[in-house]
Amino acid sequence: MPSHAQMTGSLHIHNFYIGKLKAKQEQLFDSDPELAQLLDNVAEVLSEHAVALTDDIADMEDDDT
Repeated sequence: MPSHAQMTGSLHIHNFYIGKLKAKQEQLFDSDPELAQLLDNVAEVLSEHAVALTDDIADMEDDDT
């Protein structure tokens, strides 16, 4: 199982790329709506994974107390 630090780092990376994808999606919305939708879908998948990571981190922190 990954360490707390690895999971927290992964969560930060997920959040970084979610922000990048959302920003690019907004830029492309008018010029290439299909690509914008694809980027939005990828951001959504990363967001779901980030939620799971957040839950796992919380569980790990609860186990430490």
